[in-house]
Amino acid sequence: MRCEILTLFPDLVQPVVGQSMLKRAQEKGLLSVTVRNLRDFTQDRHHVADDAPYGGGAGMVMKAEPFFQAVEALQREYGPGSSLRLVMPSPQGCPFSQRLAENLAHERRPLVFLCGHYEGIDERVRVGLQPEEISIGDYVLTGGELAALVMIDAAIRLIPGVLGDPESAHADSFMDSLLDYPHYTRPADVRGLNVPEVLVSGNHEAVRRWRRKAALRNTYLKRPDLLRDRELSAEDRGLLNEISSEPGVAAQCGEEG
Repeated sequence: MRCEILTLFPDLVQPVVGQSMLKRAQEKGLLSVTVRNLRDFTQDRHHVADDAPYGGGAGMVMKAEPFFQAVEALQREYGPGSSLRLVMPSPQGCPFSQRLAENLAHERRPLVFLCGHYEGIDERVRVGLQPEEISIGDYVLTGGELAALVMIDAAIRLIPGVLGDPESAHADSFMDSLLDYPHYTRPADVRGLNVPEVLVSGNHEAVRRWRRKAALRNTYLKRPDLLRDRELSAEDRGLLNEISSEPGVAAQCGEEG
């Protein structure tokens, strides 16, 4: 997975891509992240990459030309006929999801993240370069850098060989359109709170069923919308019937309704 991050603030991005899973993925040769300063693609001696908005108003707008220059430089660098997948983090974009993370993880083209800042990017970048606009949520960030890092982090977990245990990614929330089940580790007793007995029973089938039911319960209570259009297996239907009849669950759902 090859990623190019175009930003006015490389120092905001570099420390993150050099840590944890992102760092290990790069060391394994499974991920390449290059952070490029948009000021390097400006044409004036002061390297100005933003200006006041036409029509007046508060804040500054990022200039279009540095983005055009940067993308053209990348196309030359990757070779004639190379194809780039341009991504613009934007609250106006399509919602980011686990499915989209999988799509990015399998992308063979270099991913180029056009990171806005201030009041936004000159509209001619969107019109001229036609990037794919993606939103990580219905809120506004200071810039697109954090959103780009979120997308990259979510995607690289799905690349075989990045995680130590390949089953970890498959068990994550949303991978099966369900929230994750609860996790526990040693010691078995923490301030009187004990690990569920089934998890130390050694009965693998009982553990699997408990985890499935716990994932369904979490989804039923916290994100019931994920279950509405889902085609359920016979086992899942049976587990959901058990969950919905639990006294605590019934009371909680009744209070929310």
